[in-house]
Amino acid sequence: MCFVQIVVLAGGTGGARFLRGVRAAAPEAEITVVVNTGDDVTMHGLRICPDLDTVMYTLGGGIDEERGWGRAGESWTVKAELAAYDADPSWFGLGDRDLATHLIRTRMLDAGYPLSAVTTALAVRWQPGVTLIPMSDQRVETHVVVPDPETGRQRAIHFQEWWVRHRAAPDPSGFVQVGVDAARPAPGVTEAFASADAVLLAPSNPVVSIGTILGVPGVREALLGSRGRIVGVSPIVGGAVVRGMADRCLPVLGIEVSAEGVGRHYGARSDGGLLDAWLVAPDDRADVPGVDVRQVPLLMSSPEATANLARAALDAVGV
Repeated sequence: MCFVQIVVLAGGTGGARFLRGVRAAAPEAEITVVVNTGDDVTMHGLRICPDLDTVMYTLGGGIDEERGWGRAGESWTVKAELAAYDADPSWFGLGDRDLATHLIRTRMLDAGYPLSAVTTALAVRWQPGVTLIPMSDQRVETHVVVPDPETGRQRAIHFQEWWVRHRAAPDPSGFVQVGVDAARPAPGVTEAFASADAVLLAPSNPVVSIGTILGVPGVREALLGSRGRIVGVSPIVGGAVVRGMADRCLPVLGIEVSAEGVGRHYGARSDGGLLDAWLVAPDDRADVPGVDVRQVPLLMSSPEATANLARAALDAVGV
């Protein structure tokens, strides 16, 4: 099948690497990526969009391959100087190279440009080979409900504080997307779904990445109105996450940490869920009623393996 329009929902490192494969598997297609912005945060007066930047740097050749985030060849002079001033927050490091992106973004946002326009402008430098769209121009920030270590009472902290500062150690009891109810899909999101030949759910966190995107009013409806089949890729292999903290998030929503658990959470499109097809690892069993479940190698261990995974996802669309 010839794919002209492909839309991918993505967040973070796994989504960014999967997109490399999609780009390699369908070089002639127009690929639109709807990116999670629930991880966004303001630090030291600068607006930081971790998932947008990770996708942009990865596809543009500027990512630190070992870490999977941030700039290659990074230095940390500014971080050290902030620490010398005892400036809070000290737990979130801004690299010198990465800092330029946050400065430009913040300056444009302060001048009145929406995040979608800022993202387009930043991508001119990086030429990612895809169209990057934030899920919304409105500010949405994920907070995690955790016990206060001093009082034992529940309190909400920003996702970045939970993940970066505390290494996801405090047991979460809930995730709250602050601002999502008032958000709207960014320009181009619903139009991309309407014309898509294929919609792919990257192996990103189902709760705080894909789930946050789908929480924006109007996104799920536009997704389900797509003419193309919807294919998801499991972020769980052998009952464990490959990367990230999905295993800390899924139980909070009562979702089993397994390929089957996530597949059932997304549900069959024919029954009001999302999926037409679901890709799981060769050794994983997944009974997802109403969904075409396929066992394929999921580990993105090389460019070839990643492209093969993307081809398998597109094969599942073309049935």
